[in-house]
Amino acid sequence: MLTIIGCGNFNRSDDAVGVIIAQRLQTYLIKHPHSHVRVYDCGTAGMEVIFQARGSKQLIIIDASVTGSETGAVFKVPGKELEALPEPSYSLHDFRWDNALAAGRKIFKDDFPQEVIVYLIEAGNLNFGWELSSTVKHSADLVFAEIINIINNQ
Repeated sequence: MLTIIGCGNFNRSDDAVGVIIAQRLQTYLIKHPHSHVRVYDCGTAGMEVIFQARGSKQLIIIDASVTGSETGAVFKVPGKELEALPEPSYSLHDFRWDNALAAGRKIFKDDFPQEVIVYLIEAGNLNFGWELSSTVKHSADLVFAEIINIINNQ
């Protein structure tokens, strides 16, 4: 089973890139069903990642990044490199998908995906808005095509 999770805030322009790709993949899978693939739009709910990924062999996470790199830069990173145990907090808003990777592996052990890939697309605009910048939209198209290729070659 392959689980794909898009993360981000749909109201903050380029931050929505993971959510938008996930929604495009859901539409694709309606037209081209693959019984071994699940796609979720988890928005900003890091805790959802744990439960949606459980039982999958592979996990792909898609999100925006802010690293100071060139807008639209795409980073494909093994999930192991990004896992981070959460800092003590009173709010689940502070629990992100990188925390979910570490917590999911600790809680579910062998029932959590061993193969995790994270696609990060460098955001240029995080202001209030519902449109991706043209550069991030182009990068989203490239990541979408790469993931379709992964789905079709399983």
